[in-house]
Amino acid sequence: MKAFLALLLAAACGLVHAQSVTLTGTIGSRAILIVNSGAPKTLAVGETFQGVRLVSLQGETATVEAAGKRAVLRMDTPVSIGGGGASGAGGTRIVLPVSSGGHFMAQGAINGRAVSFMLDTGATTVAMSAADAQRIGLDFSKGQPVRMNTANGVAQGYRVRLDSVRVGDVEVYDVEAIVSQQPMPFILLGNSFISRFSMRRDADQMVLEKRF
Repeated sequence: MKAFLALLLAAACGLVHAQSVTLTGTIGSRAILIVNSGAPKTLAVGETFQGVRLVSLQGETATVEAAGKRAVLRMDTPVSIGGGGASGAGGTRIVLPVSSGGHFMAQGAINGRAVSFMLDTGATTVAMSAADAQRIGLDFSKGQPVRMNTANGVAQGYRVRLDSVRVGDVEVYDVEAIVSQQPMPFILLGNSFISRFSMRRDADQMVLEKRF
């Protein structure tokens, strides 16, 4: 019986979900972390938040620990830590809390470069400004020119393919996007990404489950 209980305990430990952790800044000797796309939290070395402990902080890197696993965070680059496997983008479920403005925001990455998203079910594709595209090193000038109808009239845009789009520890590949010449406050996480998931509203959260 003791052996059986030990096996059950080991199995339960193996079901610990990976935590998506992003280092977004520092204040003195404290790190500002975002855990699982939630609100930013300031931690001192040794403090723990949602199962993530800040081990050390040096310059623009921080070492954190979750479920007995450690990872080094670099500024604005999401890392998955504490799951049953190695760190990486192998997740299937995204949980987005509602912001104070009523929108669903998320930290993620496009082609491996850190970005901030706003979920927009009314957008046909992932959409970003030319400034954001340049910041992440996306050469949109090689894309297909398109004309876009906006609130301010017709604008020039470019249709492109993104190698990868990641939110938390969930990553999808070959995603269509539009780059607009007009300024945009956020990168819109539109239906070229959302259509890869089933989606449901759960109280103050939006839950996306990857389709197979």
